[in-house]
Amino acid sequence: MDAKHSHHVQQAHYTPLPEHPSLAGPTATRRRPFKGFAVVIVSALFLVSMVALIMNQSQKPLEKPAEKDGLSPLMSKNRSFSEQPRGVAQGVSAKSNPSLSEELSYNWTNAMFSWQRTSFHFQPERNWMNGPLFYKGWYHLFYQYNPDSAVWGNITWGHAVSADLIHWLYLPIAMVPDRWFDINGVWTGSATILPDGQIIMLYTGDTNATVQVQNLAYPADLSDPLLLNWVKYSGNPVLVPPPGIGKKDFRDPTTAWIGPDGKWRVTLGSKIGKTGVSLVYKTTDFITYHLSDQLLHAVPGTGMWECVDFYPVSINGSKGLETSVNGPGVKHVLKASLDDTKVDHYALGTYFVENDTWVPDNPKEDVGIGLRLDSGRYYASKTFYDQNKERRILWGWINETDTETDDLRKGWASVQTIPRNVLFDKKTRTNIIQWPVEEIETLRLNSSEFSEVLVGPGSVVPLDIGTATQLDIFVDFEVEAVESEESEDDDVGCGGGARERTKLGPFGLLVIADDSLSELTPIFFRQHNSTTNGGLTTFFCADETRSSIAPDVLKRVYGTHVPVVDGERLSLRVLVDHSIVESFALGGRRVITSRVYPTQAIYGAARLFLFNNATSVNVKATLKIWQLNSAFIHPFPFDNTY
Repeated sequence: MDAKHSHHVQQAHYTPLPEHPSLAGPTATRRRPFKGFAVVIVSALFLVSMVALIMNQSQKPLEKPAEKDGLSPLMSKNRSFSEQPRGVAQGVSAKSNPSLSEELSYNWTNAMFSWQRTSFHFQPERNWMNGPLFYKGWYHLFYQYNPDSAVWGNITWGHAVSADLIHWLYLPIAMVPDRWFDINGVWTGSATILPDGQIIMLYTGDTNATVQVQNLAYPADLSDPLLLNWVKYSGNPVLVPPPGIGKKDFRDPTTAWIGPDGKWRVTLGSKIGKTGVSLVYKTTDFITYHLSDQLLHAVPGTGMWECVDFYPVSINGSKGLETSVNGPGVKHVLKASLDDTKVDHYALGTYFVENDTWVPDNPKEDVGIGLRLDSGRYYASKTFYDQNKERRILWGWINETDTETDDLRKGWASVQTIPRNVLFDKKTRTNIIQWPVEEIETLRLNSSEFSEVLVGPGSVVPLDIGTATQLDIFVDFEVEAVESEESEDDDVGCGGGARERTKLGPFGLLVIADDSLSELTPIFFRQHNSTTNGGLTTFFCADETRSSIAPDVLKRVYGTHVPVVDGERLSLRVLVDHSIVESFALGGRRVITSRVYPTQAIYGAARLFLFNNATSVNVKATLKIWQLNSAFIHPFPFDNTY
């Protein structure tokens, strides 16, 4: 039911954003409540397997041995690291946070660990995970998974299905590392549905000689909607590192696309020296391949590219495009996960199918040096085309920022983001926009609304919505000057976080905060007068530095510049799910994912606030807030007919 009573808000002056503020003040007007609505089931095919990786070799075909059984974000200054992350010594990207000295260890309780587990983000029942496909009524999520422990290692393909991208059912493991060509790990892969209905799965394997190779797999029974059994092609590997490419630098095949010549193309990530590159292979049967004479693209200084993604977007339409679409009215997104920085970068450009090359629209914002998919805790993303709803859906991986010791104690690690719809931004025409899939709205419960809540300079305003651990928040901000603006340039970007005061910011939300504000996570805007163009520049930020009093977690300030088109109000949408906060600015023009580990602001003690730490502006906020239900994420009921 929707709440009917009015909510009261309070505000009080304070100096730096709350060290120990007091709260008191006026009442906000609450408008009529909104209710959630149900959405339809989807159909698409896509497999994402995140964070692949591995080793070193030359072009000679591999001999088959006898088979055996079997970021630029700011880091807080309150912690120091002592050990190399797990996975690096094995020749893969980091899969853990380094250990911390014992004196920094926090006395976590089981209740704290239990609260950290999300309620509507996908994660396995237990242990370590890190990737999806749609077939016969089911979305299939394949993800890298360690069935034996909550730390990286023994990487297999976990498997789950969903009818709506929100509620998930766990299935038996899809593939295990049991052949010489993948004995050290079944890594990242992608699925392609052929015109005759066959499903082709290409994936990276780590061989017994620690060489990265590409392997072919396919369903054993296409009549099975759950695709429970998979067959590895007996002639694997189908691709080995070509001359000039290291054994550890050849991974993560994309979904294939077909050209006008009838040949399929697949691109993989690699590097040549310090230059990140995307290789292109052509094939007609997915067994024999020809390496293109030219690279799809390369950017000097960006290092190893992994989890490359390549897909078209319509510059005029409002729907997604199938992966093979090209021509007038189409731009192509090229995205790479940078192994050196653990950041997902993308750029918009033009794909020339005649020579399989891609050219960025703006070389100054090329892959790896410009736009980020998500400026927060986010990596190894992959899209798929949902042909049922004609949309392109993006998934990403959120890893832990606590210690391995904590992960082992709680028994699980890592989470998938909420799936996001991807479109070309027709207002700026320089970026994509990302927005949570509409199916998330089926989880909405009670709603609250607040109209034009005044938040004066140096104020914190509590929002009386009850427990604030599972929320869908919409907020628009109107900024009003309270003194004449000066032309000085107070540009500090996201600076040291929400404590740092300037004339025009920061202002925004405090999520996962307790009543005393001993723990809080600000999601905010900061504006400044630019001396270069005479206008306002806007930054969108998330500050984790006071998200937890525990010292043994990574706490950063994340942020990015966000374009604001004339006439637009500053707006946010924030999804709060316990320890995960996904924030979308200006309709999804920029996104920040946060991973937080509070000790006080948990369960019924979690609260939501507005704040304004600017010195020279009032802010009026209008909000719509839904409490969200938990998703159904359980083992598949095999005792029932499916």
